[in-house]
Amino acid sequence: MQVSKWGNSLAIRLPASVVKALGLREGDDIEVVIQDERVFQVRKKPDREALLFRLRKFRGKLPADFIFDREDANARP
Repeated sequence: MQVSKWGNSLAIRLPASVVKALGLREGDDIEVVIQDERVFQVRKKPDREALLFRLRKFRGKLPADFIFDREDANARP
């Protein structure tokens, strides 16, 4: 892959093998995660349906002693 200038940013083109492995289509969101100084990982962000599935699977799994504190959640540093 080669880094190219795109406006004020830099961009890379993903090889067809990466696009196929991740099942990417135009308009999909991806995440680039830095693992090490010279290593990164590209992954497809989950779509709405996948997020809803994960949310439904998680529902009701909070600890019995969990208490939501709105003031604490909205506290500013």
